[in-house]
Amino acid sequence: MQIWGLYLGIALFFLTLILFNPDPDNPLIGQMAAVVVLMAAWWVTEAIPLAITALLPMILFPLFGINSPKTTAGAYMNSIIFLYIGGFLVALAMERWNLHRRIALNIIYKIGKNPAKLIFGFMVAAAFLSMWISNTATAVMMLPIGMAIIGKLEEEFDAENARKMGLTLLLGIAYGCSIGGVATLVGTPTNLAFAKIYTEMFPEAEPISFGQWFIFGLPLSIIVLIISWYMLVKWVARIPKSLNVNVSVVKTELDALGKMSFEEKVVVTAGSLTALLWIFRKDLSVGSFHLPGWSGISSLFEIVDDSTVAVFMAVLLFILPVKDKSSQAKAILETNAIRDLPWTAILLFGGGFAVAGGFASSGLTEYLASQFNAFGTMPLWLTVLIACAGVTLVTEFVSNIATVQMFLPVLAAWAIAQDMHPLLVMIPATMVSSMAFMMPVATPPNAVIFGSGRVSVMDMVRFGWAIKIVSLLIVVVLMLAMFSVIDITEVFN
Repeated sequence: MQIWGLYLGIALFFLTLILFNPDPDNPLIGQMAAVVVLMAAWWVTEAIPLAITALLPMILFPLFGINSPKTTAGAYMNSIIFLYIGGFLVALAMERWNLHRRIALNIIYKIGKNPAKLIFGFMVAAAFLSMWISNTATAVMMLPIGMAIIGKLEEEFDAENARKMGLTLLLGIAYGCSIGGVATLVGTPTNLAFAKIYTEMFPEAEPISFGQWFIFGLPLSIIVLIISWYMLVKWVARIPKSLNVNVSVVKTELDALGKMSFEEKVVVTAGSLTALLWIFRKDLSVGSFHLPGWSGISSLFEIVDDSTVAVFMAVLLFILPVKDKSSQAKAILETNAIRDLPWTAILLFGGGFAVAGGFASSGLTEYLASQFNAFGTMPLWLTVLIACAGVTLVTEFVSNIATVQMFLPVLAAWAIAQDMHPLLVMIPATMVSSMAFMMPVATPPNAVIFGSGRVSVMDMVRFGWAIKIVSLLIVVVLMLAMFSVIDITEVFN
């Protein structure tokens, strides 16, 4: 697949370059299309590492005159990238001092008193942690806890009920990780990719803030999580209500953690303060409700953005000392945290941002918009449904970051052709890109759970397709309902 993808991408690149020149007065349109085709082919087939494909604009854009090296390089290191880096460092502090484990165990222990509640506890814990830290790290941390519970279930229940409970529990962890990431701008890379692509394509628009995304993301994440849990326990598990679950394993692990350490208190304070500063930085307006943001308090804060908050908190964690004498660390975070940053994802971000900038500067966006006019005007609901269905299908087989970076510029052009605000299509399309429930390769949490050896591909497909379709419909319906009562240009002013 990789070898064929390598040659296919090169062939399509040259064919597009030679045969596609829709506007002789502006050859950049055809050249940009050739670059997009090449990168899409290599991203889909993973012919070479995704991050290396993301570097192609640095070579091809200057050669074709699409954008200068200075402009293109700027896409790889910008405020959204620093928001991701700062947020990720705060998340690494949570992992380093085991705060994420304490949070998860407490949620599970307090909620999980019967089979259905236990599964809900795991899903809530996975979703909450994925709002702030990597969904991969969340899944890796949750899996051993889940496996310990499954071991207890096999001791107490008959084989069939234990198997159903175990399967439901593991699927719940994977789905919770994916669904929780939708709630916040930093919850999953696709949300950040959307925010920057929108800014690159519409530079006159205000950047998307954490709080603005939160207004849409949190309610949707909660609703999808509850319905997915209900479908799992009613369809997959079907455990009699009379059965009780022994959560002594969770209690034992909680007791082993002991009292919250000074370092954990520092991290939870820093994390909470970061979230609050993000949410309330800009004015929040929903209908008649208006809450002024703290950035308007003084002229000193006017140009501060979410990345400033993230980097400030991250730097602070490198300064604050530890009190644990048994630890060799001198500060909450140390140099090794820089090495642990996901540089592959950062480069992948940059490549997508560069492509979005190329769409705008080459004129490809305007060309696509004019071509979409030929399809006529569709109702908003149909446009959103088609866009979301396309994204949610592709994301099962292609990296969700790559999917968003390929689809969003095209969907933005389609929205313009429909005389719609591009956010009406871009927001729900970004959200459904995280709803990948069917294939192990679709998202890292799926791969982690599949690696347990207790979930087969057929299990994922058999139960994932229905939850995927329901999630797609929830996103479309809820977004349309919110758009009907909220002026999107008011929220994203």
